[in-house]
Amino acid sequence: MERPLAVTFSEAFRFWLKLGFISFGGPAGQIAIMHQELVERRRWISEKRFLHALNYCMLLPGPEAQQLAIYLGWLMHRTWGGVVAGLLFILPSLLLLILLSWVYLSYGHLPIIAGVLYGIKPAVTAIVLFAAYRIGSRALKNSVLWTLAALAFFAIFALHAPFPLIVLISACLGSVGGYVAPDKFIVGVGYGSSEQNYGPALIDDDTPIPEHAKFRWAQLLKVVVVGLILWSGVMSYLFANYGWNGTLTQMGWFFTKAALLTFGGAYAVLPYVYQGAVEHYHWLNATQMIDGLALGETTPGPLIMIVTFVGFLGGWSQLPFGSEETLMAGVVAAVIVTYFTFLPSFLLIIAGGSLVESTRGNLKFTAPLSAITAAVVGVILNLAVFFAWHVLWPQGFDGHFDLIASLLGIGALLAMFRYKVGVIPVIVTCGVAGLLFVVIKPWLIQYGVLL
Repeated sequence: MERPLAVTFSEAFRFWLKLGFISFGGPAGQIAIMHQELVERRRWISEKRFLHALNYCMLLPGPEAQQLAIYLGWLMHRTWGGVVAGLLFILPSLLLLILLSWVYLSYGHLPIIAGVLYGIKPAVTAIVLFAAYRIGSRALKNSVLWTLAALAFFAIFALHAPFPLIVLISACLGSVGGYVAPDKFIVGVGYGSSEQNYGPALIDDDTPIPEHAKFRWAQLLKVVVVGLILWSGVMSYLFANYGWNGTLTQMGWFFTKAALLTFGGAYAVLPYVYQGAVEHYHWLNATQMIDGLALGETTPGPLIMIVTFVGFLGGWSQLPFGSEETLMAGVVAAVIVTYFTFLPSFLLIIAGGSLVESTRGNLKFTAPLSAITAAVVGVILNLAVFFAWHVLWPQGFDGHFDLIASLLGIGALLAMFRYKVGVIPVIVTCGVAGLLFVVIKPWLIQYGVLL
């Protein structure tokens, strides 16, 4: 079998654009698509180098699937290759979520949309609970890590501790534990290697490191300076025009912090986004947050793209441009939030990629990361409890218990646990069921089936 021909920039551009539209299924599904296309079918990169890049991306804060796309684009076509790959990975989702956010705010009260959202909410609750199970089964390998997860749950549920504090304390405990009891912390949750051979790849195991991917201090400094300019330039503009307390300025600052806390994936950072966007800034309410996650689950791209929805609703409600420019405010806020959320991912990959290439074969998970991942399980479980509370008792514990929503949630959970049904079929089925229930609800009330 012959080695593939060199990939042109335009050919790579078409692939990354296609990937942006078909990247459903969360990070696992997105990574599987890239592996199937780039390693197995096209053979642009070998299995070992693909996994090496993936393990690095999993060490970083941010969406690992998008970062992997940036890394592979950068490796093949330098900086612009990485930038294009990363942008096209999220652009379809950005545009689609802006459209869905507008539809949600303009027509969300209509029975057909309200019915679909009613069915999707219990499914989202089940999906978050299933995410806690998935990550926990992979990360909680001993009693020490189980204890960390339990303490994290208690801290955020009972003490209302901020998520950054939980991450910091977990990292400190992991650092100490890595010296005191390394076997309890350095357990590794990455992807292993594979012996499968798909034939010679364009970037194979023995392919020399490309010239642009060799580590140079000058190049690293250049990326850092450019990154600071890209971040501070936009922040300075927002500060100069809207003040530090302006909605758009606070969104830029808040989502910069959120971007650096996304260890463990989007589900881990959602509690932090909820604490800030719902409880502190009041950009949206709890019900809208759940609806946003439901929309995020049904669109391509990283799940953390829910921040686009949060930004749109925040701009729409806070009206930074005046009461006549609600749509413009929503669109601008959504773009600003997305910009500050994903900018660190581009910088971390382009700045650190050369270091990774120079240490290929030696990358491992650290003890602090293992501790953070364990704590993340507890945080995600708290998020599932929060969603269940608002979905099953929509008027609070003093109100009625929503039996139909509970049945939909149990059905969704059973479908994923027992029958391994994917997220998209579960959401679609529950959405249709919710719509049917809303349609027949008046008759059920009329004949005394429902009170």
